[in-house]
Amino acid sequence: MNTESGSEPKFKTKTSPKAEPALNELFLDSLRDIYWAENHLVKVLPKMSQAATSAKLVEALENHLAETKEHVSRLEVIFDMLGQVAVAKKCDAMEGLAKEGEGIVEGTDEGTATRDVGIILASQKVEHYEIATYGGLTQLAKTLGLDEVAEILAQTLAEEKLADELLTEVAENEVNYQAAEEA
Repeated sequence: MNTESGSEPKFKTKTSPKAEPALNELFLDSLRDIYWAENHLVKVLPKMSQAATSAKLVEALENHLAETKEHVSRLEVIFDMLGQVAVAKKCDAMEGLAKEGEGIVEGTDEGTATRDVGIILASQKVEHYEIATYGGLTQLAKTLGLDEVAEILAQTLAEEKLADELLTEVAENEVNYQAAEEA
């Protein structure tokens, strides 16, 4: 199958009605991608927490760090269930989101609510990426008949949604108002 660019697609689908091997390959590739992303977050979240001023934001980030470590462990369980070695594949999206978050911290004044607002914005972008990824992976696992894997992924998806809601709550009930009053 050729494309106009002249390159071959990364994931070739079979012409037969049952293209499950290609779908399974895409699923595994996506698992490797989010595995890298979660491991990267384990390194990035402490930096964001240290840069935050709001006690509620620091607590939310620290709680999410603990959850993220659990997400890494769950992904390792999933790889094991699938008979695969847990190998990470660099996630360009998460790398970019993390760099954007670092840029926000560097571009705002230390100890300000404005920096906290920026940290929340950056963190919610990460959460939304994770929500999209875990949502898609959960559906793919169901499609592939991997019901136990789908349950594990759905648990992580629910936690990512709660983390996003908590960040919204911190912004709406505290940080945004404080930032609006800064000179």
